[in-house]
Amino acid sequence: MNRTSRRLADGREILYFDDDRHPVERTTEDTRELPPVSTRSQLRYDALLAEWVAIASHRQTRTFLPPADECPLDPSRPGRPTEIPESEYQVVVFENRFPSLATAVERDVPPTAPGAPLAELRPGFGRCEVVCFTDDHDRVFAELGPDRARLVVDVWADRTEAMSAIDGIEYVFPFENHGEEIGVTLSHPHGQIYAYPYLPPRVEKILASVRRHRAENGSDLFAEVVDAERSGPRVVTANEHWTAFVPAATRWPYELQLFPTRRVPDIPSLTDEERDAFVDVYLDVLGRFARRMDTPMPYIASWNQAPVHDGREDWWLHLQLFSFRRAPGKLKYLAGSESGMGAFITDTNPEDVAEQLRNVKVTAE
Repeated sequence: MNRTSRRLADGREILYFDDDRHPVERTTEDTRELPPVSTRSQLRYDALLAEWVAIASHRQTRTFLPPADECPLDPSRPGRPTEIPESEYQVVVFENRFPSLATAVERDVPPTAPGAPLAELRPGFGRCEVVCFTDDHDRVFAELGPDRARLVVDVWADRTEAMSAIDGIEYVFPFENHGEEIGVTLSHPHGQIYAYPYLPPRVEKILASVRRHRAENGSDLFAEVVDAERSGPRVVTANEHWTAFVPAATRWPYELQLFPTRRVPDIPSLTDEERDAFVDVYLDVLGRFARRMDTPMPYIASWNQAPVHDGREDWWLHLQLFSFRRAPGKLKYLAGSESGMGAFITDTNPEDVAEQLRNVKVTAE
């Protein structure tokens, strides 16, 4: 993999990733006149829930559902420069122009929120990157093919290592929001990577469960869950190195978890063989999500990696893939119970969902 670092007109970093078989010299300059990026994010502590919340009001002005011919993630062309100065690319990563968290954020903030002495304030420190999977505006991840998908996996690994090395970062989260129903504001095939200065609630909760289980039972909760699911009725597809299954207590109408056979903490720890095997399983399940209903399901693909520091020895890397769609033309809304109490009520049966996904033909006849 070839990696080229450049700068956009406002100083943000842009990284071009090209596979070794098709090296390209990346020298095109960003000729736009851009104002400096201004990030006013703050982190505020919710003392009752013991969770951090990012306040990022500057994101209200970010680009929202532009026409296809005005997409800022397409390659630049004569008379229409975009976020990517080159006229074509393979995989590109750049710092978000409207980040929730940033390394250059204003550091001088009050100790607490106005009138709330228990709501500790911190700068909205971190890093948010955009990952463009292809320069083809109309292609989706499921259609990338093994070679390009493998390049994306290598990019995730590269960025995980780089962002983990930033002083003050505690967690690196690669993810993809796919489909307007999910809330995607740019239709070009892309994902994001967030680097947090704290552990997100899901990670904290899983770590606490793993440690409590070990203290109470003397055994490994991750290993017990994964071993049981691999031989259970909810497996959708698998190969030597990965298993994709519907979790027994799924929260979403359609949800899969992809676990490697070998316990590893994060994407950089995967071998070349394991990365190839992941691509096979991942493209397979994305194809099933695309063909399960009359139109492709929107989804969120969420990498669950180990924390940067504490807890790495307790973690088992996995990817969570889920959709809000419960039936053709029907979404699962997070209403009173889910949004108000965090108590999920699932509209589908996990065993039925697994059988439905297994029965999907993933290749055209």
